Amino acid sequence: MTRFERHIAARLIKGFVLFVGALIVFFIVLHWVEYSDDFLDRGATVREVFLVYYPNYIPEIVRLTSPLALFLSCIYHTGKLAQELQLTALQTSGVSLYRLMVPYVSVGLLVTVLMFGFNGWVVPKANETVVEYDNEYLHPNSSTVDVSEVHRQNGPNTIVSVGYYDRRDDTGHRVSIQRFNESNHLAYRVDAERMIWADSTETWTLHSVTRRWFDPSGMVREQDTTRTDTTLQIYPRDFARTQRDVEAMTIPVASDYLDALRRSGAGHLGRPLVAYYSKYAYPFANLIVVLIGVPLAAVRRRGGQATRFAIGLFTAFVYLALQKLAEPFGYAGALPPAVAAWLPHVAFAVIALVVLWRTRK
Repeated sequence: MTRFERHIAARLIKGFVLFVGALIVFFIVLHWVEYSDDFLDRGATVREVFLVYYPNYIPEIVRLTSPLALFLSCIYHTGKLAQELQLTALQTSGVSLYRLMVPYVSVGLLVTVLMFGFNGWVVPKANETVVEYDNEYLHPNSSTVDVSEVHRQNGPNTIVSVGYYDRRDDTGHRVSIQRFNESNHLAYRVDAERMIWADSTETWTLHSVTRRWFDPSGMVREQDTTRTDTTLQIYPRDFARTQRDVEAMTIPVASDYLDALRRSGAGHLGRPLVAYYSKYAYPFANLIVVLIGVPLAAVRRRGGQATRFAIGLFTAFVYLALQKLAEPFGYAGALPPAVAAWLPHVAFAVIALVVLWRTRK
């Protein structure tokens, strides 16, 4: 990079940091105004919210706002260069727009790589607390799925059924474990009044147990036991999932979790799959907005920076709206979850290339 390019990159990064900071304050204030009654009515203290919840919420805000912050920084600094005729002077001297974009693309790539790691490993750790607080104070009745009449596959020939699962103490009620033979006939069945998870041994403890063995000849052998421990390939989170489990998992953990859900036969995987693929797709928005922002801001317009910011905010709104419109199709299965996660970014990448191609070089 030349000295001028390093100067542009430094200004872009500085603007990015300032816009991120401003957006963090804006988001926290807006969130508190909207949800303060819910927090306080359900027993959370102001000290707890501002010293525990919001500090852990900041990484999620950074993840969400990083493309917008980088876009606004790009619009502001490029527009300032255009307004002061510095870009015109450089282009008149033979420097192409593609060459001028080198520091912008470099910063965009840097932020994309950093946000991929941040989004995949740092944000999930903080989101563990955020999701816990959201489920307890903000959305206590709509967070959990599959808590009644849950059926999971434990291996190729074994089905575990739970009448009701209590996530608070990891206890399943009205439990049935059924194992089938190669002819798909019931060979063994365990019925229990309840099943409790033991963290220390990673086993399930069954209470009031009745075992039955089914002989091919039709004979049934039965045995009652007060208590017994058993090991299953199913864990507590597989019985009572929440809509936001994947948000609180790193990329490797989320991958293993989704594989386990598929093996267990769990349904309603659209939302967690979209969230998983978004961990890969969303960081690329930081590069795409740079490719859009530079050509938009490089052209002098009446109204100066106000007009550029208006165009920039409108573009960012459309980008976000397209993401929010595509995600429900992935949740419902109308689109493959990977397509729902990547579609807005691919669409705006095409738009960025068109805008760049149509801008005077």
